[in-house]
Amino acid sequence: MFGLARLEVLESKLSIYEDLSKEMLDKLERAVSSIQESSNKVAIILERHENRLDEGEKTSDATFKLLDKIQKDFNALENKVESLSKFRWVTLGVVASGMVILNILQAVGPKGIPTIPQATIQQVR
Repeated sequence: MFGLARLEVLESKLSIYEDLSKEMLDKLERAVSSIQESSNKVAIILERHENRLDEGEKTSDATFKLLDKIQKDFNALENKVESLSKFRWVTLGVVASGMVILNILQAVGPKGIPTIPQATIQQVR
């Protein structure tokens, strides 16, 4: 009897431990499931952020390429303006030189002798 009572006590304790083990296993399974769901959500969020970073990088690259093109166009325009400015000054110099040469030729005359303005005499009546 002593052994039978002890066996019954051990069986009841074993039953309690089995119930506790099942509860703990259920809790662990729920925790693992919850962690898996969280992990999946984090993976999705990371993927979205990675895609956004890739898009941002592509946008930055496109912006830098556009800025380089604008810089090249600006430099080309600046060179054109500079050459037009040089042309303007050269043209002004040629015109000024031509005017000086014409004034000298008018003063020297056709034979190379300075001309004296001729006075005209008018009869007074």
